[in-house]
Amino acid sequence: MDLYPLLRPALFHLDPEAAHNLTLATLRRTPAALIRAALPAVPADPRQVMGLTFPNPVGLAAGLDKNGECLDAWGAMGFGFVELGTVTPRPQPGNPKPRMFRLPEARGIINRMGFNNDGVDRLLANVAESDFRGVLGLNIGKNADTPIERAADDYLICLRKVYPRASYVTVNISSPNTKNLRSLQGGSELDALLGALKAEQAKLADSHGKYTPFAVKIAPDLDEDQITEMAALFRRHRVDAVIATNTTLARAGVEGLAHGDEAGGLSGAPVKAAADRVLKAFAAALAGEVPLIGVGGILAGPDAQAKIAAGASLVQLYSGLIYRGPHLVSECARALRG
Repeated sequence: MDLYPLLRPALFHLDPEAAHNLTLATLRRTPAALIRAALPAVPADPRQVMGLTFPNPVGLAAGLDKNGECLDAWGAMGFGFVELGTVTPRPQPGNPKPRMFRLPEARGIINRMGFNNDGVDRLLANVAESDFRGVLGLNIGKNADTPIERAADDYLICLRKVYPRASYVTVNISSPNTKNLRSLQGGSELDALLGALKAEQAKLADSHGKYTPFAVKIAPDLDEDQITEMAALFRRHRVDAVIATNTTLARAGVEGLAHGDEAGGLSGAPVKAAADRVLKAFAAALAGEVPLIGVGGILAGPDAQAKIAAGASLVQLYSGLIYRGPHLVSECARALRG
């Protein structure tokens, strides 16, 4: 029995960020065995991507658990992989509150959190304390007060620290809530960043005796020329995967709604069309050389199927969990198993 529809009105009565924090605190204190017993079993459906074996193709997207506080709980929900972060070298509070807004009529969320997190060292300590042994993605970014021309320094600091523990690392260059971050998606900037990261990845692979792949998370607000240029760089630098997509700055579908004009990134159902467009375009441009992970607007099993049909090898959930609850994991996994 799915109890989440009974709990959601109470959560939605709270401020969105307060509800988020309450949910994390509850999950942190709930035994994994109890979570597992309360949810339908997720079918095994192994997928090989980035040289890793994923027990099933449905993952948790970064952003829900920046500090890795509830890793055991996510594993108990049946996710085939869990991505934590975005984390920065140093702790930072993020942007001023309020900074998260629900748009229930559109099943959307706008946030301008600004990489609020306790820093990479705290994240790694939380990971070390967990019992999770599944596929773990660690999503890295830059501190807000680091000049954009020094952004690579922050990414390299985080890459070195998370490399031994991560199954894969995600480089977030597409959040709209850190000033100038999306400029790193530009041709020369992206070329330089990828070159630095791939060189460091090779050194770390030698020193640790294992190859940890890295993915790049991109925005849904890219035009055809940007997609073509970025895809060429991903292929040339042999990026291990592309995550498509982050939140959007566009407001299509939420015009006139309460909070619809708030600044920040829009996620949930309203981003689906843009995310699917970019996913399809990258699938064509990458021609199978770089795998894709589809995220954005998955609120039901058919939405997950649409991501795979568009060219994704795996999918991730975020806002759909807030609107649908944890039963969405097994629903999507069963839809993808066929």
